[in-house]
Amino acid sequence: MEVTLLGTGAPGGLPRPDCPCAVCATALGDAARAATALLVDGVVLLDLTPGAAFAAARAGHTLMGVQQVLLSHPHDGPPMEIPAGLPGAGRVPDGRRLSLLSGHRVRAVALDSPGTGYEVTGPEGERLLYLPPGAAVAGERGGRGAYDMVVLDVLGRPDALARLRAADAVGPTTDVIGVHIDHDVPPGDELRRRLAAAGARAVPDGATLVVGEYHAVPDVPRRTLVLGGARSGKSFEAERRLETFPAVVYVATGGTRDGDPEWTDRVRTHRERRPGSWRTTETCDLVPLLEADGPPLLIDCLSLWLTDAMDRVGAWDDETWADGGQKSLAGEVARLVAAIRATRRTVVAVSNEVGSGVVPATASGRRFRDELGRLNTAVAGECEHVLLVVAGQPLALRG
Repeated sequence: MEVTLLGTGAPGGLPRPDCPCAVCATALGDAARAATALLVDGVVLLDLTPGAAFAAARAGHTLMGVQQVLLSHPHDGPPMEIPAGLPGAGRVPDGRRLSLLSGHRVRAVALDSPGTGYEVTGPEGERLLYLPPGAAVAGERGGRGAYDMVVLDVLGRPDALARLRAADAVGPTTDVIGVHIDHDVPPGDELRRRLAAAGARAVPDGATLVVGEYHAVPDVPRRTLVLGGARSGKSFEAERRLETFPAVVYVATGGTRDGDPEWTDRVRTHRERRPGSWRTTETCDLVPLLEADGPPLLIDCLSLWLTDAMDRVGAWDDETWADGGQKSLAGEVARLVAAIRATRRTVVAVSNEVGSGVVPATASGRRFRDELGRLNTAVAGECEHVLLVVAGQPLALRG
């Protein structure tokens, strides 16, 4: 079963007409995207968009053999001229099935928002799932195996992909294609990195893909280190790296601080923006978590872990530090780094970047700065992906 993506952009396209934003201004050439529409084996058209016939011709196809035009969006949209020879556009009621003379079978999938999703099964049994923008499959879906290909709004509804993973509808070999791409995500390398972190990819308009054919699914980095200064957006970026996974253990190394309303407010803000399926563990005992099997870990943050470790070895006292404290801390760091190296879990760790020319006024402050710099360096050396977040913009240092 072949799928040609006549468009891969949001309903308004990219760039949006008359939009002056930076992304729209640079969405030229291959970065420009028409509204998403899929042509399946030349017989099924999922979503009728302006210029569909011209888009098909540019991709080397024709719409003359289309037997069924199906709409997925919440409404039929503005009046649109239907190309000559194309059947009228319609919608299959949720849960209903449609069989075509070509041997394709279509099932309408209920969503958690207005609109209709479609599961298309080819004559040879290959299975494709297509979801409209801003939608996720309603309810649990399990027992039918993983789709060969899923085409959905990965960036706008990352939880939709998480739900499919939880129901085993997306597996390690599922080809996940991000579509409905809008101007809220920078194009180019950053788009590729965000999708790759979700195990997904984007393709240009006009691309023809074979459903069920082996394709190298983007590798989700096993270990990622996210660095940044205070209020740089590093924690938000770390959370975004795992938001398409159904179960994540959020490891808060800061613990609780009774009587500190500002800290309580920060913790509440972090919890409110995390997916409800994530579980929070407050601990600095990271090695057992890294050694155990389980869902992805988000560790926030290593600088607070280091503070706790330095507390435990008496690093703030000069005599204690000189009389074995430094050696004890080195051992703690070595155990943590070894656990990160050997872990089989997906791990995203957050830490504060240090230095930038400011010299702490106290010996203990300089000691913490030096040790955090060494810790960041050691952990970065074990990570496939290292990011530096500046003003909310992630810069890839590795990966």
